[in-house]
Amino acid sequence: MPDKTYRAAVIGLGRMGSTFDDEIKQGGQFFMPYCHAPTYVASPHTELVAGADPHAEQGAIFAERWGLESGQIYADYREMLEAERPDFVSLCTTARHRSAILQDAVNAGVKAIWAEKPFTLSLAEADAAVDLCSRKNVAVAVNCSRRYNVFFTEARRMIEEGELGEILQITAYAQCNLSSNGSHAIDTMRYLVGGNVEWVFGEMESDEKAAGDEDLMGNGYLAFDNGVRGFLRGTPTGAAPWEFDVIGTEGRIRSLAQGMETQYYRWVPGGLLDEGLPARAPFPLPTNIPSMGLAIIEDLVHCINNGTQPRCSGEDGRKALEIAIAMRESHRQRGRRIDLPLKDRSLRMLSSGIANDSVPARIRRLGDQ
Repeated sequence: MPDKTYRAAVIGLGRMGSTFDDEIKQGGQFFMPYCHAPTYVASPHTELVAGADPHAEQGAIFAERWGLESGQIYADYREMLEAERPDFVSLCTTARHRSAILQDAVNAGVKAIWAEKPFTLSLAEADAAVDLCSRKNVAVAVNCSRRYNVFFTEARRMIEEGELGEILQITAYAQCNLSSNGSHAIDTMRYLVGGNVEWVFGEMESDEKAAGDEDLMGNGYLAFDNGVRGFLRGTPTGAAPWEFDVIGTEGRIRSLAQGMETQYYRWVPGGLLDEGLPARAPFPLPTNIPSMGLAIIEDLVHCINNGTQPRCSGEDGRKALEIAIAMRESHRQRGRRIDLPLKDRSLRMLSSGIANDSVPARIRRLGDQ
């Protein structure tokens, strides 16, 4: 048993805060528990003590589902922070409010924050959040969750230990809006190759879209500081949904079909003039498949105890947003190379998740059925 049990609370009691796991019927990208409330209930490190949401129906469903009393559900998250004094707080609201709530939670004395992505809409907001968390020594894990998927962590281990040789290229196929789900694609590319992006070229879905601040699809060429080059296709990908391809001098790893298959290739003797051929080899399967949500809690507990940064930190969240914005800026400037970091910190990209966010996503989805 752990030495300490941390008090955990969720702000935003809808899909990602509570019920997303119910939608998952197969593995691949997700291993349960995945979203916030079920993870806190399952973890030996945490006790779910409260939730906050301005929509009363959301709160009632959350309380019944997770065995909380009505007095543990709050309409105002600030009242919850003051009354419950949680150690862990999850930010599962619309992205429109995450930056302000994060700062309020840090100033209320929380030890760790598990935030949905993007956790801010602008670079200035991201700068302020990262700086505040650093000064207050609060660990922030951003839910770019492939860093906590055992197949991606195994691929990262193989890359770090040189099994693929020198990494040359990473390609991601992920039809997505660049700020919302695009943060998953950009962050996974950074994670796998272990480098920071120095400059980009970008092409957006249209000149009209690129002229505004709304979330949008686009493609980008990314130059990493360790010499790796990357290509992200965020426009429609056809028969290549959410795939990643890492090519090294000695091997190659491909994650295919939304994580349902992982392939590993390495050189074998043979081929034209006996120069060798890349042949498929078994990908080293893990001995167990840990929950992605529980892996995040373990990571945050380690950060609290050791003063380290989470596997996907606030800084990683900021860089994903900055790369997406830089790709758009390249398109705005007729394909010009854009160097990072960006000087204009007022730049923003309004996550598609904030559209119609006065109505909970759960209710909007029911209306779409």
